[in-house]
Amino acid sequence: MTSHNMTLVIAIAREPFAWLASLLLVLLALMPYSAPLFGAIYPDVPHPLYARASFFELTLAHCQLVATSSLIAAAIGIGLAIFVTRGPGREFGPLVGALAAAGQTFPPVAVLALAVPLLGYGAAPALAALCLYAILPILEATLSGLHNAPAAARDAAAGIGFSPSGLLWRIELPLAMPFILAGLRNAVIINIGTATIGSSVGALSLGSPILEGLSASNPAYVIEGALIVALLAVTVDRGFAALERAFAPAGR
Repeated sequence: MTSHNMTLVIAIAREPFAWLASLLLVLLALMPYSAPLFGAIYPDVPHPLYARASFFELTLAHCQLVATSSLIAAAIGIGLAIFVTRGPGREFGPLVGALAAAGQTFPPVAVLALAVPLLGYGAAPALAALCLYAILPILEATLSGLHNAPAAARDAAAGIGFSPSGLLWRIELPLAMPFILAGLRNAVIINIGTATIGSSVGALSLGSPILEGLSASNPAYVIEGALIVALLAVTVDRGFAALERAFAPAGR
């Protein structure tokens, strides 16, 4: 093994995200064999292991809900931030901020209840609620990043003939990337937790064993779902921390 490869292996081994991701995979692999453990902890529970769907399937469905809603929210939030920091769009800044903030004042359960008559049961109302909750942190972070782009960098780019779109894509957005990643990190972590309630309207997620456990007075189901959700959230958070370090300006 070359010294470069050895350095890379050591760097990966020191990264908390790699250890947490490995631990999550091990937990998912061992969960189908954990019935004796939960049966010993909860001897009065007749069915100590959730079996309506595999935990791999639940985790993949949960991640799909979170990823899809977060990507949609990122497109909306970043797009709105760009719009309200350009020319005539600036006058809509307070209105856009107020609407995004109002979106987070609605409880997720209320959003689900309002969305079900329009979108039906399943993943659609859950996606609507998650998107609504994720827009604000991404919007605020992108606005902060665009406003904090150094004026000297903008002036220098304009001085050498950058067009407004070139200035945005080659100067402002790259400089704002650490802020955008921080906002996306907050939005995704919020959505990982909030996605569990999507199971109340028929969406498949890690909330399925939690809600069934609560309704059937089966604490084993609750622990199984909550344990994976918590580890997933911590793992994703550490992944974003690694990304933020990679995009951080030199010297930070």
